[in-house]
Amino acid sequence: MDYVSALVPPVVMAAFFIALVRTIVKSQGGANKAKEDAAVDAALARAEAAQQGRTPDTHGV
Repeated sequence: MDYVSALVPPVVMAAFFIALVRTIVKSQGGANKAKEDAAVDAALARAEAAQQGRTPDTHGV
C-alpha cells in the first residue's frame, strides 16, 4: 500500500493542473474578447508612447 500513498499526491496535483489549464483555455475569447483586446492594445500604445517620449530622436534630422 506504500505505492498508493506515493502516487496519490502526483495524481492530485495533475488533476488540479489539468483543471487549471482547462479553466484558462475556456476563459479565453468569448464575449469579452474584444474588450480585453482593446484594453491590451491601449496599454501597449501608452507604453510605446511613453518610451518614445523618453528617448531622444537619433534619426538624421
